[in-house]
Amino acid sequence: MRAHPGLTRRAAFAGSLALVLLTTAPASEAAEGGTRHSGSLVLVGGGLKDDNTQVYGEIIDRAGGATARIGVITAASVPSSQDPYADDPDRCSNSVCNGAYYAALFEKHGAADAQWIPLDLDHIANADSDAVVAQVDSMTGFFFGGGDQYRYVQTLLRGPRQKDSKVLAAIRAKLAGGAVVAGSSAGAQIASGPDMVSGGESYEGLRDGSAPGYFDDPTRLGYLPRGGFGLLRSGLIDTHTGAYGREGRAYRLASDTGHDRVYGLEENTALVVDYPGSSDERLTVLGPNGVAVLDLRGARSDTTATGWTLRGARYHYLTDGDRYDAAPWRVRPAAGKQPLTPVNSSRVPDNTDVFSSTANPRAGAYSFRTTARALAETRAQDRATATTFESGPRFAVTFTKPDGFAAWSTDRGTAHTLVGLRISIAPR
Repeated sequence: MRAHPGLTRRAAFAGSLALVLLTTAPASEAAEGGTRHSGSLVLVGGGLKDDNTQVYGEIIDRAGGATARIGVITAASVPSSQDPYADDPDRCSNSVCNGAYYAALFEKHGAADAQWIPLDLDHIANADSDAVVAQVDSMTGFFFGGGDQYRYVQTLLRGPRQKDSKVLAAIRAKLAGGAVVAGSSAGAQIASGPDMVSGGESYEGLRDGSAPGYFDDPTRLGYLPRGGFGLLRSGLIDTHTGAYGREGRAYRLASDTGHDRVYGLEENTALVVDYPGSSDERLTVLGPNGVAVLDLRGARSDTTATGWTLRGARYHYLTDGDRYDAAPWRVRPAAGKQPLTPVNSSRVPDNTDVFSSTANPRAGAYSFRTTARALAETRAQDRATATTFESGPRFAVTFTKPDGFAAWSTDRGTAHTLVGLRISIAPR
């Protein structure tokens, strides 16, 4: 199962979303208009390791360093009432024990104080509690934990109405005043603007397309038109991207909903966003993996009798220290990285599971990235094709190095940063 222990992908409330009025209204009145914030975001693609001092340190530094006070929000976890191991500190995985876990980690990494904000499905009323708002107002930074992002909609956005609770309004005000808002997995996903992904796998998404809603079938590509908190609106957000092979679903969802950019966040790695919601918005990658920026500005999609196709999309891959300026769509490789001149004359290895299928017992993580890097590192070919594990139809992904493609390296051999690889997807 692709979930943290104790955090199931679907819960008993899943079917209730079918009753939501799925409109294209903004995530909240407060988020409408792209308000510039003097604070910042630190969004992690999931799988944040306890010893990732680089990311935890960044959050703490942005919250004030030695004086940092971190509010931990774990409302995406199941509440204690739904956790059969709630009374077992060694086995529990609910909002309360997860909140205590993260609070202890932040203090271990140097925060002056870290506190669980008592919000979850057992304490929805606290989202409009003046006492909890006062607790929020005393914090200098916030961390949203993983689980299921729709629980954040239920607790902080008043469910289907998707209107700010008092606590969420207070967090927005803190962000505007300079606080840092961080999150991992669902805690990063909830920062999304309109059309936030709610679930799905790449193959089923390519085959069947996306639909508004939240579905019991975890393979079905769904999204919430009203989105999440709307803190990052310059592109769609997806998480666990490389580890779970989500590049396909991200391209399909963006194409279906009319978005021209996706930030695909990888595990144990952060996308740090300065001046979110402004023309000066800049994003920096921090950590051992990377962030895929999927560019659909020139892409064209079509559906024929044989299936869905996408032509002319682009793929950028950024790693530690790389910067991306959102308004001009510009990648700035980190200082110390050098342009890569391929010297390898080997052919790109065959790849018959480009999206790391859950149906493949031998699936390997980061399959899409592996082929992209292999193509960048060889001088033997300018094009490579990889396929899905599933058939009926089987989809082929074609990677092409067009004019203007470039790669950068820290070791003169590995393509750590990729800019402008062309991507096409078509049924075979």
